[in-house]
Amino acid sequence: MNCSANTKTHLHLCHFHTSSLPWKPVVSSSPSLLGFPSTKKISLFGESTVISSTSAQHIPISAAATAPHSNDTNDNFMEDGGILDGNAAKGSGTTARGRRLLKVREEKRKREYDQLHNYPAWAKVLENACQNDEELRAILGDSIGNPELMRKRVEERVRQKGRDFRKSKTGSVVAFKVSFRDFNPSDSYIWFQLYGSPSDRDVNLLGSVIQSWYVMGRLGSFNSSNLQLANSLMEHNPLYDADKGFKVMPSSFHDITDVEFQDNWGRVWVDLGTSDFFAIDILLNCLTVLSSEYLGIQQVVFGGRKIGDWEEGMTNPDYGYKNFKI
Repeated sequence: MNCSANTKTHLHLCHFHTSSLPWKPVVSSSPSLLGFPSTKKISLFGESTVISSTSAQHIPISAAATAPHSNDTNDNFMEDGGILDGNAAKGSGTTARGRRLLKVREEKRKREYDQLHNYPAWAKVLENACQNDEELRAILGDSIGNPELMRKRVEERVRQKGRDFRKSKTGSVVAFKVSFRDFNPSDSYIWFQLYGSPSDRDVNLLGSVIQSWYVMGRLGSFNSSNLQLANSLMEHNPLYDADKGFKVMPSSFHDITDVEFQDNWGRVWVDLGTSDFFAIDILLNCLTVLSSEYLGIQQVVFGGRKIGDWEEGMTNPDYGYKNFKI
């Protein structure tokens, strides 16, 4: 509150205002005579003024109040993008910078809305899983936020390495079934039923086991005539008769085909030759660990010409055919 007193006219001017700058009366050199009642409230330039006089009826006076003015057009905008009244915004209602800001905010709100309401649920699950899975994070890479690209990356990974992202043990906890159907050791198929269509990784795993089994049989490993250490006690240093082992009639795996797959079935044709039947036990031992630790197998069938929905002559990869070269 600022007050000034004129002793000659006994004029008391009281100015009430909210500005931080002082209000000052200005006496004009060529005043206009204004007449007021003895006590009256009037408004000068938008400010409230009380004038009280006991003797003067005509008072030469003009009053003015000044306020700071800013040339910064940014003052016309609030933090939330609203527009304040100001000289810079009176022409078109906004400024170029303001329009750009409004456009950026609108695009951002649209993206957030689309991500919230139109973003696939499975994509959100993958993004959350990336926080705890370095392998999945490396697979998705810069595709996060783009569902179509994420889908392609995941499908490629599934095709190459299988479906499980997080478990190091990818086999089955259930033992597979074993059956024989007129099995002829010199001319028969061995069938493998998996829990699903094999990935490239699954084909390589099972094919590598069969290939190793064949190589060992080809080198005469499955020969029950020379099992000198099978029943020996290992508490003391055992003795091995190399001459006896050299004189034993060799046994050899004769022939084998490539390992073929159609959907979840695989097969391989074998001719065990002169190898002993315990070669079958060794193969089943290998497949047991393979199934429990890496690749789930439902059943193994020895013999039979057609199992499941196997189609002879169908070798088109587009229909689920895969093979492993022995």
